[in-house]
Amino acid sequence: MDMSTATPPTRRLPLAGVLRLGRPSDIWFKPAFSVVAAVAPPNLALLSLGRLDLAMYTMAGSLCALYGHNRPYPARARTLARVILGMVGGLAVALTAASLTANAVVLVTVGALMAAVQKVLCDATRVGPPGNVVLTFISSASLFAPQTLGQVPGHVGLALAAGAWAWLVGMAPGLLRPHGPERRATAHALTATAAYADARSTATGHDRARAAAAGAVQAAWQSLLATGARTDRTRRALEHLVVRAEVALAAPADADPALLRGWARLLRGTGRVPRVAGADDDLLGVDAERAVPQPPLWRRLGPLAPFAVRTALGCALAGYASLALGVGRPYWALVTAASLYQANVTLTWSRGVQRVVGNLLGVLVFAAVVPLAHLHPAALVLCCLAFNFGAEALIGRNYWLGSVCVTPMALLVTEFARTQDAGQLITERVVDTLVGALVGFATAVVVTNRRAGDRIEHALTRVERAREQAARLLAGPQPAPRALEAARRTLSAALADLRATADAASGEWWQRALPQERVVLAEQSGHRTLAATVRRQGAHSRDGARTTEDVRP
Repeated sequence: MDMSTATPPTRRLPLAGVLRLGRPSDIWFKPAFSVVAAVAPPNLALLSLGRLDLAMYTMAGSLCALYGHNRPYPARARTLARVILGMVGGLAVALTAASLTANAVVLVTVGALMAAVQKVLCDATRVGPPGNVVLTFISSASLFAPQTLGQVPGHVGLALAAGAWAWLVGMAPGLLRPHGPERRATAHALTATAAYADARSTATGHDRARAAAAGAVQAAWQSLLATGARTDRTRRALEHLVVRAEVALAAPADADPALLRGWARLLRGTGRVPRVAGADDDLLGVDAERAVPQPPLWRRLGPLAPFAVRTALGCALAGYASLALGVGRPYWALVTAASLYQANVTLTWSRGVQRVVGNLLGVLVFAAVVPLAHLHPAALVLCCLAFNFGAEALIGRNYWLGSVCVTPMALLVTEFARTQDAGQLITERVVDTLVGALVGFATAVVVTNRRAGDRIEHALTRVERAREQAARLLAGPQPAPRALEAARRTLSAALADLRATADAASGEWWQRALPQERVVLAEQSGHRTLAATVRRQGAHSRDGARTTEDVRP
């Protein structure tokens, strides 16, 4: 039966596994310590001056230190600068709106539109975690901060100064380990492909391991390509290692998992980078990819239109519902809705469950801690720093666990200006969490992503064209290594994109079924062609894989 025309099955929203804890990130401590280092000096300075009421503005800039930890330092410098400018720009718009009107409906509408813009820009530029949520939290909260037009420049200036300090904090580790992010990404790719080579004996484990390995290899290439033009031997050595991971992914039966893991262990340390001897023909596909210009931003925004509509409508309706219930801080409902929206409805549901559970537990933590925080302003600052650290240390294991720390931290921030009634804060936060989650998810169900089907068709077409090009080269008597390597790189990237697109679309609510059979057949034929290209290049690849030497980092 042709599955592309079958009636779509009824999709069940998962509960099992939504709250399961994963392993902590390899670099969980980096964002955790960075945010403390970025937040502490401005807050302590304001504490010494008796002006903790200004801490919300400095935190806007300080929280930018959460971004870019997976990016190489040249790319991180650009990303942090853009995040800081986006954060300060959103703050300026919000404070200006707050100074011009006190109409809550207007302010919620402005906040919802800003949340939609922040969502699509973060997704289009692939800024990475924590994405648009922190930007939306700051701008939405600022909409309801008492403000006059004359105060706006000074408050924006505080955020900009704190953002500059956050930029320095984010870039500082590069002085000691300039290639740290690229090394970690390459090590992860090697480890994932080794796991795939080990798992090829079981069908289910094989499929999961292949998807994980393909994602890790693509992430490693993205990390290396983000550095721009190749400028040193270390980066070239890392690219050779990712090529070996890519070869192992295409032909796992010929891979040596122990060798791959050995390289990964060397990369995770602080010693020299293992260099795989081999011809630079290995990197011709990489050079070709670097030469392809990135599509303009406006073209990348097009496919994100459904997410913009979801975010704007869901945030606005959540804020209006909060106002109708008489809650004094509708921006909490707005931010809850904005935090839900993921690649599809199924993931949005999972994030909603995690958000509600984390927030409800978080208000209990706040109730336990608030008496201590009320003892002295210094205790308040220290509690906020502790929750900042805890949130980033735990959120990688599961979003709900990080939210247990984010919620009390956000509630304590409202205490910087003046001490408030804890019971009222808890009640309003619980109501806004439930309202934001229910309204936000309902909006995601109503506003379906109909373009996901078109994206699958485009991804299938790219895979088929790339496979045909590689097959034509293989059919020839002596394909040029340059052309064959470029074709293999193109096909590998197309297959990874197809799997990511199919996974995102499979969790969406549809009017028609997905072409699952075509996707499976395209993946099978594509991987067979990849394996054939590797066998054609086999002698060269095996010779290069057996010889290693070291280069300094």
